[in-house]
Amino acid sequence: MAVPIAVLDCDLLLYGRGHRTLDRFKLEDVTDEYLVSTYGFPRQFICYLVDLLGATLSRPTQRSRAISPETQILAALGFYTSGSFQTRMGDAIGISQASMSRCVANVTEALVERASQFIHFPKDEATVQILKDDFYGLAGMPGVLGVVDCTHVAIKAPTAEDLSYVNRKGLHSLNCLMVCDSRGVLLSAETHWPGSLPDCTVLEQAALTSQFETDLQKDGWLLGDSSFLLRTWLMTPLHIPETPAEYRYNMAHSATHNVIERTFRTIRARFRCLDGSKGTLQYSPEKSSHIILACCVLHNISLQHGLDVWCAPAAGHVEQSEEEYEQMESVDSEACRVRRELLLTHFS
Repeated sequence: MAVPIAVLDCDLLLYGRGHRTLDRFKLEDVTDEYLVSTYGFPRQFICYLVDLLGATLSRPTQRSRAISPETQILAALGFYTSGSFQTRMGDAIGISQASMSRCVANVTEALVERASQFIHFPKDEATVQILKDDFYGLAGMPGVLGVVDCTHVAIKAPTAEDLSYVNRKGLHSLNCLMVCDSRGVLLSAETHWPGSLPDCTVLEQAALTSQFETDLQKDGWLLGDSSFLLRTWLMTPLHIPETPAEYRYNMAHSATHNVIERTFRTIRARFRCLDGSKGTLQYSPEKSSHIILACCVLHNISLQHGLDVWCAPAAGHVEQSEEEYEQMESVDSEACRVRRELLLTHFS
């Protein structure tokens, strides 16, 4: 006689009631090549994340068979780098798609909690000077503390339709404001801004502006493109250069500012969940913002581990910063004076 089974617990059938964690996948059982091709990172990097996040991911649970921190991290890396909850990814580490989703949420929040540990401006004078020297070595632009720009990441339409997330191309997105150093290390990342906001408005409202107007050194500046207003701490290109010095300034500015465009390409190429090739991020704006920030944290950690090869542009449909640059003349006379002095001192 057939016995009806109301609920089929695959974990129970495979592992019984005695197992407290789901350790179906062992790092030591596979090659580095496999880890890189499947999860985007080598063994040493993954082990570092296990040490970094293990205590957080091992929080007390009511479930009888918790998923180990190692498995949670592999699941999250698989999603970040592929942009998919494909069954084969879950099969590789032995968990369901629903469990994959929970793992991504857990690891994302653990990384976001540590964002300030890995994404910040240097504080001590010696490190700040190294930062300036490295930028100066690129194209001769002095005093640069970072390059700033915005990039759009496509998201699904919020459940409660909110037109503030519809960008100029009619698509839903988050407008992310970021600053990086000469190697592409992120010094600031604000990933929560609605896609309808122009870059200049994002910067006006950003914590970054408060930082530079109150806390950071006054003997340096960020470089921003023509979508931003000139400020004493933010040098923008000249709209219509006329003199040789102005042309040299604009060329040095462009060559230096290009670092952040390469950084955006690297992040999208490494974290395909952001590049649009698998579709938009299927989360609320808040959760999507956290996923983007988690990827930024992983980007900086990867640079700390020497995984710093510049990547080629990724194929996909990610929304770039799509400002139609309308030159905005600054009414800040002090900012204009600072830029004129920079021109006279270094480019004449």
